[in-house]
Amino acid sequence: MRGADDDRVRFVVVGHAGRDLVLEVDGIPEAGGSTEVRRRIERLGGKGASIAVGLRQLAPEASVVLVAALGDDDAGARAVEEARALGVGTARLARRGTTALLVDVVDDGERRLLEDVTDASLVTEADVEAAADDIRAADLLVLQLQQPAGALLAAARVAVDADVPVLLDGAVEGEARDALVGMAAAVRADAAEAELLLGRPIASREDAEAAAASLLEQGPRLVALAVEDGDVVAWHGGARWFPHGDAPVVDPTGAGDAFVAGIAVGLVRGDAPEEVGGLGAAAATAAVQRLGGHPELAGVQPERGERARRLQGGER
Repeated sequence: MRGADDDRVRFVVVGHAGRDLVLEVDGIPEAGGSTEVRRRIERLGGKGASIAVGLRQLAPEASVVLVAALGDDDAGARAVEEARALGVGTARLARRGTTALLVDVVDDGERRLLEDVTDASLVTEADVEAAADDIRAADLLVLQLQQPAGALLAAARVAVDADVPVLLDGAVEGEARDALVGMAAAVRADAAEAELLLGRPIASREDAEAAAASLLEQGPRLVALAVEDGDVVAWHGGARWFPHGDAPVVDPTGAGDAFVAGIAVGLVRGDAPEEVGGLGAAAATAAVQRLGGHPELAGVQPERGERARRLQGGER
């Protein structure tokens, strides 16, 4: 990756940001009952913010701009300061309404997520327009798809017009789906999201491989799909299965965000497709071993193959 200060790799992430409240408990109480909270964490959250933080940790020399909306309140102000302290560019963080709150309740490695997400906390076309120059200057645009279709399409079109590759994370329904997939260089989705993208169940490795092949026919050059026991990473001419390892799962929250950050860095770095998937899988494995899934990805770097070493060394 490029290292000069005036020629840094540049990522732009369009997605959700808010405030995370993580509660670890010993058992979920029944109606009318109560339970003691064993651990409590409050911090910057949201899928877009988590991807942006993961990118900074995996590629600390890179510039990462987050396009998102935080509340015009104390929680929003704290979130902006936290993002800045983590090295994420905050100039395109809109401030309006109330900051979204995401409550992650974790019991013995299983989670329940409560979300207070208002319309004001979603990215608008005006937010994208304000960030258009950042998108044009980027090496990769990451679109986290839990946002209004109009804003997603606007961001993708700015990127495509400037020859900036687009990585989609998640799924969107309706007419925007085909347009976004057609403009994407890469797509990452879990099984439920892949079902929305393709309109059919994705229950096994074989289903995921077939689904990835279908998505590749629509334009992307790399597709990563998760099912319960692993991830399929496919490209034109090949595919690889990355089974979930034996690492203890403290909290599955954030695994997908870390995977996206890993494949984004691998794509921009010019890794071979299987190495792109390997970095995503390693990042996801690191994320599930932490309560709340907050990225702690510095140093995550699986062994890379000969092709990637040649590219990094300038050989072709």
